[in-house]
Amino acid sequence: MKLIITEKNTTARRISTILSDGKARPLSSSRNPVYVFRMNGEEVHCLGLKGHILKVDFPPRYQQWQEVEPRELIRADIVKVPTNKTLIRTVQSEARKADEVIIATDFDREGELIGVDAINIIREVRPDIKVRRARFSALTPSEIKRVFANLEEPYYNLASAGEARQDIDLIWGASLTRFISLASTRLGKNFLSVGRVQSPTLALIVDREKERKEFVPTPFWTLKIDCRKDGETFQAVHAKERFPTREEAEEAHSRLEGKATVREVKATERSVKPPIPFNTTGLLTAAASLGFPAAKAMNIAENLYMNGYISYPRVDNTVYPPSLDLRGILRELSRSPAFGELAGELLARRKLTPTRGSRQSTDHPPIHPTAAASPGDLSPQEWKIYELVARRFMATLAGEARVLSVRTDLECGPEPFVARGSRTVEEGWYRFYPYGRKKEVDLPHLEAGEVVEVVDAPPPKRGETQPPPRYTQGKLIEKMEELGLGTKSTRHAIIESLYERGYIYGDPIAPTETGIAVAEALRKFAGVISSPEMTAALERDMDAIVEGAETRLEVVDKSREMLEEVMRLLEDSRSEVAAEIRNGIREDRVLGSCPKCGSPLRVIRAKKSKKRFVGCSNYPDCTVTYPLPQNGNLVPTEEVCPECGSPKVRMVNRGRRPWTFCLDPACPTKGREAAPEAEAPPSGEKVRTGEEG
Repeated sequence: MKLIITEKNTTARRISTILSDGKARPLSSSRNPVYVFRMNGEEVHCLGLKGHILKVDFPPRYQQWQEVEPRELIRADIVKVPTNKTLIRTVQSEARKADEVIIATDFDREGELIGVDAINIIREVRPDIKVRRARFSALTPSEIKRVFANLEEPYYNLASAGEARQDIDLIWGASLTRFISLASTRLGKNFLSVGRVQSPTLALIVDREKERKEFVPTPFWTLKIDCRKDGETFQAVHAKERFPTREEAEEAHSRLEGKATVREVKATERSVKPPIPFNTTGLLTAAASLGFPAAKAMNIAENLYMNGYISYPRVDNTVYPPSLDLRGILRELSRSPAFGELAGELLARRKLTPTRGSRQSTDHPPIHPTAAASPGDLSPQEWKIYELVARRFMATLAGEARVLSVRTDLECGPEPFVARGSRTVEEGWYRFYPYGRKKEVDLPHLEAGEVVEVVDAPPPKRGETQPPPRYTQGKLIEKMEELGLGTKSTRHAIIESLYERGYIYGDPIAPTETGIAVAEALRKFAGVISSPEMTAALERDMDAIVEGAETRLEVVDKSREMLEEVMRLLEDSRSEVAAEIRNGIREDRVLGSCPKCGSPLRVIRAKKSKKRFVGCSNYPDCTVTYPLPQNGNLVPTEEVCPECGSPKVRMVNRGRRPWTFCLDPACPTKGREAAPEAEAPPSGEKVRTGEEG
């Protein structure tokens, strides 16, 4: 009997269905059944895991935070702990009956480690059992049947790199998290986390916020006129674009006349190249522009992959390999009512020449559709991601778009103006991938020497230079990739963890005062933690493990040496670190000013009931209180409700889109906004019973 081990039950069911031509049946009705079928006359059992069946941890003697110095964790032993003992027993029971094991987990560091962990627990009961590897990039019938006919050996170096990452993240995360939390007395569910990748990512967000706060805007004035020819109106902007003073702009405005003369018309046609194939960063960035948080987009992409609609979504590659059947994919897409016509146009071409990006690897091809789908086959969100992938694939095979840009120079009185227009003269890849297509601006046909009517010449408009924008999730993932922070498989999860810890909120992303305090304390007293260079160097070391140039133990030991120096710096500044972080936490507790007396409104936690509410810091002279939801992170907005005068706060809760509401439950806006369910302050308890811990 052959035993196939996959990463998840969904994958096990799909592989079993493909290899058995739909005849596989589960042995039981449990959540993780064993699927049974015959292949080439031999009985096959297929079992899906639940991701990692072993996790890394420290031995029990290190579990008590307040009894073990954080430094001791750096050189502590690391043990592997079962995540699901029942599932492990099932794997070993099945292995006892098998002659051969086939590992069919996802092909990346994490997937290979899951597979090798399974091999190790199997060899506890069957030391000499034969093990092979099925390496695939898509859960399609052709791909699965091909790889199971051409099995390989497990990639142990790849698994070792994944294991090194686990070890390093545990050592750094646990020791630094404990140090920061103990120093600032933030324990229990309110502990402060620090991570090898999380912290430099947070530093990027905090640095951008500092740039914004320190930015000094420069005022300027703009001058525009509205012109008309043959009933068609168009706008022209003063050629100076920005006037440094109001006086200069008003002086130019005073010289304007009721007509404008066309001095020159220049038309330029340019080509716009099609986009490159999707890798993980490209997909998550594009999905973010459609409103998908990175973690949500990845979750949807993984579901589409496991159900056979797209290829493996965790990839760096942006170059289609020669072995990828581009016409075969188009033929499959042509079966979709949504894309049949578009795919047919590409299939009619004699030659397909795909675009290519700068990142080329051999682990998986770029993300592409693998099966036809229509909106009725998927949920609305799944369809949006699937459509994005399908259209991007077709766009990479389409021709260039051509855009005609027109610049018209005019004179209104003595003042020079410019009118710009653009229109697409050849759609090319725009027809297949309309996302981000720039809005076209039509100008009437104009020729030099013509005189057009000026129908409006409004006064100069004041503007200001703008600070650098906050990172969106998509832009942050691009920046993380550029700096070598994290991997294609972890970046979205790192961002999600920053939200969960209450360090950041919103999208575009803003740091909370706690997030700023943690980032600044780490930078001030142990700057290497916030350095992308340190994390990128460790990533390169893990790549060296894959290539066989270094071992797991060598890389983990190198990271321990780095961490010992970091811990020394923090220990030398323990009181200063604590003071910096506590100050930031206090700032986060202030949600605004009391509408009655103007004193700060603080988040209070009652000693008896432990419920939180908002109370005025001027108690007992002022007894203003507001109820609060008991879950989620509260972020001050510095906004005041125009109807009731109470502060508005932002609620950031995992799994829900952030929303803003005013604190006063009696405010008239409560009937018009999705306010959270709040609990009133405990009756009979004084307001000043203790601040949020």
